[in-house]
Amino acid sequence: MRILFFILTFILVVGVITSASGADTNTVSSTVVTDKSVPTANAPSVVVNNSDICKVATSGAIQTNILGLATGVVVDDELCQLLKLSRQLYASGLKVASISLLATDARVFDSLVMAGTPPPYMGAIGSEALEKWKSNPDMIPEGSTVFKDEDVLKINVNEDVSDGEFQKFLFYAMAMYIGIPILF
Repeated sequence: MRILFFILTFILVVGVITSASGADTNTVSSTVVTDKSVPTANAPSVVVNNSDICKVATSGAIQTNILGLATGVVVDDELCQLLKLSRQLYASGLKVASISLLATDARVFDSLVMAGTPPPYMGAIGSEALEKWKSNPDMIPEGSTVFKDEDVLKINVNEDVSDGEFQKFLFYAMAMYIGIPILF
């Protein structure tokens, strides 16, 4: 029994040694294919042929090694619609309605007020409309800076940094630049 155990152990050890040394001498040949590229996700072309519909087409795509996605969508251009409606009202002879429609944009509203020609308010024009806009600021278009944000405008215009505060700022900035901690 001992002899059989010794022979099996010897065969196992010799097999392990030869397989380990054999791995060092074997060469494995492999070929890497480099002429194949990953498929690309192409964004669809969204064509809007009619220039009178106020639509903007956008598309996009993203590609990874595993998955590619592409999409396209048509978006309404609200500014274009506003301009076209205003032009149609003006062409129909409704000039006040045309200006009223344009004044729903905060930029147009602000420019009209700043130019001294306030936009119409519920049929009122001129100085009467200006007074009605002042008394009803909730009707002013979102984003307007003329009446709604008077306090903000006053702060921005009147806000002034004194020389003492500026010198303090420079002192702190230079101290931080050279690495001196200032604890107050």
